[in-house]
Amino acid sequence: MKIRAATLALLASASYCYADPTPEACSALRDTVFSGGFVTSARVMSPEGLPQYCEVRATALPAISIEVRLPMSGWNGKFYQSGCGGFCGILGRADTGESWVNAMRPGLQRGYATATSDSGHHALAVTEASWAQGNPDAERDWGWRSIGETNRVAQVMIDAFYGASASQAIFQGCSTGGRMAHVAAQRYPEMFDGIISGAPAMDYTGLVGTAMSWVIQANTAADGSQILGPDEAAKIGAAVIEQCDAADGTEDGLIADPRACEVDYSGIGLSEAQLGTLAKWRQGPRDASGKQLYPGGIPEGSEPFWWLWLTGNGQGAGNLVAAFNAGFTRHMAFAEDPGTDYSPLSFDFETDPARMATAASVYNGDSPDLAAFRAAGGKMIVYHGWADSIVTPYKTIEWYEQASELAGGEEALAENVKLFMVPGLDHCGILPGAGGVNWSSLDPMTPLEAWLNEGTAPSSILAQ
Repeated sequence: MKIRAATLALLASASYCYADPTPEACSALRDTVFSGGFVTSARVMSPEGLPQYCEVRATALPAISIEVRLPMSGWNGKFYQSGCGGFCGILGRADTGESWVNAMRPGLQRGYATATSDSGHHALAVTEASWAQGNPDAERDWGWRSIGETNRVAQVMIDAFYGASASQAIFQGCSTGGRMAHVAAQRYPEMFDGIISGAPAMDYTGLVGTAMSWVIQANTAADGSQILGPDEAAKIGAAVIEQCDAADGTEDGLIADPRACEVDYSGIGLSEAQLGTLAKWRQGPRDASGKQLYPGGIPEGSEPFWWLWLTGNGQGAGNLVAAFNAGFTRHMAFAEDPGTDYSPLSFDFETDPARMATAASVYNGDSPDLAAFRAAGGKMIVYHGWADSIVTPYKTIEWYEQASELAGGEEALAENVKLFMVPGLDHCGILPGAGGVNWSSLDPMTPLEAWLNEGTAPSSILAQ
């Protein structure tokens, strides 16, 4: 249960000293009994570069695989939970690399007990969605239930291992993990004291269903060939930088705000069809009447990253939007799953957005109403890269503006929610941009801790 702000401030100012558990206490967690699940393994891990910890693997029924990491020494008395990316399905995937995004590592390095899950299913890749075919229970677990179950199981293990409950809880996630962060604030408003949400795919039906179908259809010629490829992306990107880089007063290869960017693409060698695709990509999906179905489109300045998300690199790599969109529309989007015979090219912008209403109620976290989270004293840092070409930053801007209005103004919302837009940052900082800007350029954890424990509102999330 969440500890209220006044009590938390008192606890944060105190010094904690917990007796270090023994390796035998870790092994004993294999016999921990809790409702609705079971422990599968418990062992001491001593990885290079990380504190020694007790790794507990558990299952929350019916099929949510959970990993909890409990520091063997120096536990700070707090809990850190991370989300997962794409369609998830791979337990602890983020901790196999160096990035802190969607990883337990940042919490463990700071003395937190940490946990994550596979969101309720096993898959061979984060673009695989066949697990959802005719499986509403798995869709529910992926949509929201795995967040609460991961937290519940982790608290059981913390209590059993340390003989004390966590005094504070933080959630961190990007992309689908960012969606999970927003769902946590809305469905579990008292569960987390602090939340870090990056590039949130908070409206999965609007984004992965409608917007990605628009991107794919706009870039597919009548003969099925691709209209814009990596060569055209390079030409478009060069024109954008040439004409917009200095608009913010600094020529650094970064577009500070693509909304201020107007580019003349004539003379760069694009065909009429390619210019038409580009125009559709910039404006975003619309129905036959011209009504905007999802905010904005693909921002100027994101072109260096198009190979990974939109066009491929011409050598078989990238173009992940097509993989995510195909999996979602075939297996996750509609009440009756059409299956592998379905082509995203048949997505109907007049009727199909409404057909995803049930999925929206299970997956989406884009409600701007944060009243319950704010009343509980929660603090939330949201960040998004202006150069994100798969999860458009314009949706995050729209959500923030709506949340500000509901809260009574941006100043009122800022008591609990801070938004940081990062020029030149790719989706979750996966690929390095101009000047090397990527995930390692950011550190939202340090300012969130200062906000929670000292009451100092964050003014930046740039790594020092």
